[in-house]
Amino acid sequence: MHIYKLSGRNVDVTDAMRDYVEEKLTRLDRFSDQITDARVVLTHRDVRDAGRRNRVEVQLNVPSGIIRAEEHHADMYAAIDRASDVLERQLRKFKTRYMRHRQEALPQPEPGLAEADVNAGLDEDVTEFHPEIVRTKRFDVRPMSAEDAVTQMEALGHDFYVFRNMDTGGCGVVYRRRDGHYGLIEPS
Repeated sequence: MHIYKLSGRNVDVTDAMRDYVEEKLTRLDRFSDQITDARVVLTHRDVRDAGRRNRVEVQLNVPSGIIRAEEHHADMYAAIDRASDVLERQLRKFKTRYMRHRQEALPQPEPGLAEADVNAGLDEDVTEFHPEIVRTKRFDVRPMSAEDAVTQMEALGHDFYVFRNMDTGGCGVVYRRRDGHYGLIEPS
């Protein structure tokens, strides 16, 4: 792995920690040479449960999505080990799925599809209080199956995920239902 960013919250990142993280990230290259960059955040928190005091968050950027792991442990190095194990499992799945899709020759995403201004059409002259959009996110909408979108949603730890359906070409949203199953929303 060539590019990664390591930061600490309420913890001084020592050279030993930096070397350990770099060793773990370099080992992940054997599973996927598709990792473009990584972000690692080491956090120490003052909580009663000693097993949750140290948190490691790792986000790997890959060509068709994001792979993410978050682990807790009383020992920072053990939390790094756990996060590395989770990432290895996810990378194995990703590599298998990536190779399968590559054989099926997926169409490439069209640039700029998701870059429309979210605030376009909003009336600026409002006299009474209305809830407003306080945060805007822009992202590439990639063509994938609904099952792949569920995998990406789970990897990110979100409750929903917007994607371009490779079968229909339309935009879709997968979401987690309260009963534990998933839902799919597609325009008609």
